[in-house]
Amino acid sequence: MTLQHTKAELFLKFHQNRATLLLPNAWDCASARLFEEAGFSAIGTTSAGIAFAQGYVDGQHIQRDEMIQVIARIAATVQVPVTADIEAGYGPTTNDVAETIREVIGAGAVGVNLEDNTGIFKPLYSLPQQVERIEAAREEAQRIGLALVINARIDTYLFSIGEETARLEDTIRRGRAYLQAGANSIFVPGVADPSLISTLVREIPGPLNIMVGPGMLSAPELFNLGVTRLSIGGAAMLATMGLVRDIARELHKQGTYERMALHPYAFTDAWKLFQKKG
Repeated sequence: MTLQHTKAELFLKFHQNRATLLLPNAWDCASARLFEEAGFSAIGTTSAGIAFAQGYVDGQHIQRDEMIQVIARIAATVQVPVTADIEAGYGPTTNDVAETIREVIGAGAVGVNLEDNTGIFKPLYSLPQQVERIEAAREEAQRIGLALVINARIDTYLFSIGEETARLEDTIRRGRAYLQAGANSIFVPGVADPSLISTLVREIPGPLNIMVGPGMLSAPELFNLGVTRLSIGGAAMLATMGLVRDIARELHKQGTYERMALHPYAFTDAWKLFQKKG
């Protein structure tokens, strides 16, 4: 068994037997290593963060090859399992999804997020279409022989898709169908209300992933509601951009450097972070 297969089996266990997983999202090797050093047992990537860092807007404007290159660098830099945000699979067809799965596994990832939107604030793929796309992802992973964790994302709440009164029913219907199609877990970003989250936990018969951020319940509180997996999306990357923005403004307007001292990180610490062991 290869190291990647071992990591895949380990990552799969994080989604079984009522295990819980708190997952940070990295956008480059430095952020990934910092998360790993902090003690996280696995790391996700953020497609938005990677896109912004490479000079693109979010929403599959970055090319598949560029995204895969960054994912490969991250996976090669850390020892823990890496799950990759592959947006909606970089193409509408099942062949597009299969090709992306093939390449992301080749990059060293052991899990993926797969979205059901056709673009930011655009309609979702129909339920039959997305089921076929998830089935294609699972079939490709099985063909390669890797226990890939597929985290199927539902964007009904994140982008306020459809009538509000029908949104919950559509989300539950999609979640159940995606699990039957081969997904290991269901990701519903954009929900924060504890009552709604409890309903999703109860009605979707599989591990539930929620995207968390400031103002939401703590990780222990959400796990107590029955949520299995928590991730932060692009939040850490955006917070980093906010700090750099403040440093830039102070430097340009005042010619001073004090903002750099707000969250200091020594050059020697950065050196040690990437120093090869052994």
